[in-house]
Amino acid sequence: MELGLRGRTAVVAASTGGLGEAVARALAAEGASVVVSGRRGERARSIAAELPSAVGVEVDLADEGGPAALVEAATSAFGPVDIAVLNGPGPKPGTAADLTADDVETALASLVKAQHRLVSLVLPGMRERGWGRVLAIGSSGVVSPLPGLAASNLGRAALAGYLKTLAGEVAADGVTVNLLLPGRIATDRVAALDEAAAGRTGRSVEQVQAESRSRIPTGRYGRPEEFGAVGAFLCSDAAGYVTGVALRCDGGLVAGL
Repeated sequence: MELGLRGRTAVVAASTGGLGEAVARALAAEGASVVVSGRRGERARSIAAELPSAVGVEVDLADEGGPAALVEAATSAFGPVDIAVLNGPGPKPGTAADLTADDVETALASLVKAQHRLVSLVLPGMRERGWGRVLAIGSSGVVSPLPGLAASNLGRAALAGYLKTLAGEVAADGVTVNLLLPGRIATDRVAALDEAAAGRTGRSVEQVQAESRSRIPTGRYGRPEEFGAVGAFLCSDAAGYVTGVALRCDGGLVAGL
């Protein structure tokens, strides 16, 4: 299938590892010019050097000037931004009963405010040109809140509400807005969560992982490249009639449609 991404400019937030990196690599493989970004500048530049048309930018999206710096880097290197992939580090694990005001503020800063600033910068140009893609890397916690991840559940649900509303407002302008929700994908973040769960429960990491796999109909964790491929599709011409959707890439983990 021809995805129609050749020549498009994509910025991928927090793409120096994990799911962001997977989506950046998939977009680059389909011919998009990609801005790899994150707080680890050397890592961003290293990944970009492996891709056919990419630059690496050291930027913290949570900083007030981070989104503008990212957009400026993309525009200088490749031209106006056609695709914005929203992503951010997940807040620390914790229960809802133990959430502090600082925890709430941190979750909103990293998972809502930064993404809103980035979208606000690129959306007018997308609407003017009649083509754009906004894709947020979320979590299955959006549709089924995850125990022990209260701050993440809070922030990601707030972002989902904003993006769903936005999708209906800009669809007629050729701009799609979607979320891609991972289940248990084999990334460093998921490994850290498994280690945290092991520490809380007194079990081994292997036991925690075995229990997780037992709840996934496919019987395994997903591969980052599988997730990246779905992300590239949602950013493509081929998915031009898909908007306002929270699509799960979770091996059937969530017991709902």
